Amino acid sequence: MKKFLAMLLAVAMLGGALAACGGGETTSTPSGNTGTPAGNSETPTVETVDINVGYMPNYGGLWSLMTAKEKGFFEEEGLNVTLTQFEDGPTIIAAMENGSVNFGYIGQGAHKLCVQGNATIIALSHISNGDALIGGPGISTVEDLKGKVVAYSSGTSSEDILRNALTAHNMTMDDIQAMDMDAPSIVTAMMSGGVDACATWSPNSLTILEGMEGTTKLADNMTFSDTTVSLASWIATPKYLEENRDVAVRFVRALMKAMDYAADEHHDEVAQWCATKAALDYDTMYNQRGDADWLTGKEVVDGVADGTVKGYYELQQKNLLDGGSITEEDVCPVEDYVDFDLMTEAGNY
Repeated sequence: MKKFLAMLLAVAMLGGALAACGGGETTSTPSGNTGTPAGNSETPTVETVDINVGYMPNYGGLWSLMTAKEKGFFEEEGLNVTLTQFEDGPTIIAAMENGSVNFGYIGQGAHKLCVQGNATIIALSHISNGDALIGGPGISTVEDLKGKVVAYSSGTSSEDILRNALTAHNMTMDDIQAMDMDAPSIVTAMMSGGVDACATWSPNSLTILEGMEGTTKLADNMTFSDTTVSLASWIATPKYLEENRDVAVRFVRALMKAMDYAADEHHDEVAQWCATKAALDYDTMYNQRGDADWLTGKEVVDGVADGTVKGYYELQQKNLLDGGSITEEDVCPVEDYVDFDLMTEAGNY
């Protein structure tokens, strides 16, 4: 999958000059001492900082976070982490804007708020395949959705997968009865027969597909992998980064260490940590390990250096524009809202 996704860079190039974004680019400033790298006892430690991190209760939202916590990588970086659960990315961003959360995890859909300047991306987490458009009994194709009630969550990856599927079949939201609701309500509505179809993400998608007879997966992220990319990222507000850049570097460094540990091995161990935190059974969490291309910290840093990661975000912005999630006025250089310098600095461990 990683090799295939690299081919998307040819699609990712946006032609012509790009307009300025509403968001501010964070200023790269010397961060001073950024913690004690593992195994380097000669580097002085830093004063412990309390941070609050917003997450979503699935494998994607927890895999690197819980690994960093359980393996002591946050402690190595002088970070005392409190975790707060949310159901979607836009809600996390709202909490960051009111100051109750310092860092947060978002899926594909909420990236539009980063393009629009509400938050800055400080790390690429993974390339997702956890979103799905699901038809209920009697619905086996996207065309069957015409006139049907389809549940989705606006502003999230749920809306993205729905719009992508409709567009691919020359349909729009006007061709269906779109019903906007939060993620837990989608599962209830679908399982009870209150809606005909739904667009949601893992583990909700797995719960519906495995627990409801007669369902059909109509589309997932890989359905459009030749022209689209679905990203998950870690973010902070521009204001917080301006005042606490060194803390952000330490936070991302801890996540990158965790990604190195958890990306290709240790799925049993990581799934158990995630299941305990999310209060889900182990099998439900472990089965989500196929929902993404789990990147190592080194892969992210190398991808920043060779332009691969920039290409992902350029392609994502193009997809958001093509799908109507953002407008031409929002389009801008990805450097305006993706802090590649911070990722590079954090990768020095």
